[in-house]
Amino acid sequence: MPWQNRWQYLLNQPVGVSLANGQGVSGIFCGIANREIYLLQYLYHTQFATMHYSFDEIQDIRPYPVCYFPK
Repeated sequence: MPWQNRWQYLLNQPVGVSLANGQGVSGIFCGIANREIYLLQYLYHTQFATMHYSFDEIQDIRPYPVCYFPK
């Protein structure tokens, strides 16, 4: 299945991205273009940046689970 269709439902959602080098990143999944994903990531204080990762760098993308908070 093409990446565009495989991850379309995750657009504008918080995701965790497992990278091929063993690292992980998280943020809001902004889009896909030119065989790259675009992820809005928190940097510091009030700063955010849209980072991009090529398909070759990505092992998997997972949606954040639902929060369960005890009452």
